[in-house]
Amino acid sequence: MPLVKLYLRKGRHDDRVAAIGDAVHHALVSQANVPADDRFQIFHQLEPADLVAHPTYGGVERSDDLVIIEITLNAGRTVEVKKNLYAEIAHQLEMLGIRADDVLVSLVEVTKENWSFGGGRATYA
Repeated sequence: MPLVKLYLRKGRHDDRVAAIGDAVHHALVSQANVPADDRFQIFHQLEPADLVAHPTYGGVERSDDLVIIEITLNAGRTVEVKKNLYAEIAHQLEMLGIRADDVLVSLVEVTKENWSFGGGRATYA
């Protein structure tokens, strides 16, 4: 179960935000073996001053169109799967007009016993 948090500057229309969520989910399904119905996303639309990112750190040229994507998921995917996921997320967002340099992805890996889908139960333990 990935839990995806997306951080964007305010000013995008709801349909654009939804399209960004669709694109990230598509990449997770196609590259990280995530089931299609396993979709949990939180959108944070922030004031410009509340989203700070160095414009060139990491050898890229970021603009104000930056999208930060934090994905919490089960540990165990290979480096190759992760690289493919990063590339597919960037590709999907480029198709929406978001430059690849404006896509920052952070993976947070947890062990399976750290999830409860509800009911007070450890879903995978």
